Amino acid sequence: MRVPKTILVINVSRIGDTLLATPAIRALAEHWPDAELTVLAHPGRQELLLNLPFIDHVGDIEKNRARWLGHFGGKQYDLAVVFGFDVPLVKYALRVAHSVCAFRQQDEAVNRQLVFAAEPYVPNSGHIAKLQLGLVQTLGVDTDNLALAYRVGDDEAEWARETLSRDVGNVSRPLIGLQIASFPTKAYRDWPLENFAEICERARLRWPSVHFLIFGGSAEAQRTEALHQRFKDCSTLYAGRLTLRQTGALMQRLDLFLGVDTGPTHIMGTLGRPMVVLYHPAHSSWKLAPPARRGFVAIDHPQAASVDQETASMAGIGVDAVWEAMRALAENEASFAGNTL
Repeated sequence: MRVPKTILVINVSRIGDTLLATPAIRALAEHWPDAELTVLAHPGRQELLLNLPFIDHVGDIEKNRARWLGHFGGKQYDLAVVFGFDVPLVKYALRVAHSVCAFRQQDEAVNRQLVFAAEPYVPNSGHIAKLQLGLVQTLGVDTDNLALAYRVGDDEAEWARETLSRDVGNVSRPLIGLQIASFPTKAYRDWPLENFAEICERARLRWPSVHFLIFGGSAEAQRTEALHQRFKDCSTLYAGRLTLRQTGALMQRLDLFLGVDTGPTHIMGTLGRPMVVLYHPAHSSWKLAPPARRGFVAIDHPQAASVDQETASMAGIGVDAVWEAMRALAENEASFAGNTL
């Protein structure tokens, strides 16, 4: 294969998997720094890739629409790299790129057209970022930098500052972000609401001027509203009211974050702010925690070392362990200095 001048990356996935592929995408850009890099993502997740300096163009695609694209106009890219196993996306890449790198598909007719075919990774065999990196290693591309990439823009940072000044004021510190629920199909990853309330009670006793920012989506509106009402004098409810970019901008201003393993938590994992994350045994931290991350504490379910069990209750993670992790992080955080530690 000749040195590519134009590279297309296709990664249609959820929030977490979109971000977990960024180390591999960055490695591509660093390996061929003179190439123009375009990334196509899920329509609802493409915004996660904005502002990243190693990506030249960001767009969206989905497998149903891909069937109708690329039949005219010839080969626009020297190389295409396709994450995942959606055959329509691989076929689209074959139409628009001279060389295609993808995981080996179940369709052998497609596999015969791949210039670079990586063996599918075995689920639960390693950290997802490393498994994603395995695809570009087929091209001779590698990296030791597994940090996930996300960047808040200057305009977004200013929006966050103005929003918090309006909604919270400048007196209430520390700011603690809460992500209390995963998405509905993975609700078994949710920690009991009463446990979050207990954490809030302890935080309010220790840091009297604390303020909580409650994140989430519309699906968990009943629970996020209930938590907000219980701590109405020291919380702001943002669940269901923000875009992903707005969520990231507010998260960047947090002093501490507590959440379950879900999409917005992955965004938080890129921002370098102190955070505690709770992991279900079916989705343990060794597979999903943000790599190369300081100021981060993963709390795995006591059954995490056993066979994955989606029936295990997250109530198995005790409040005391979570609180001690939060308190320990706070002791090293300058923004807590004005409070009693």
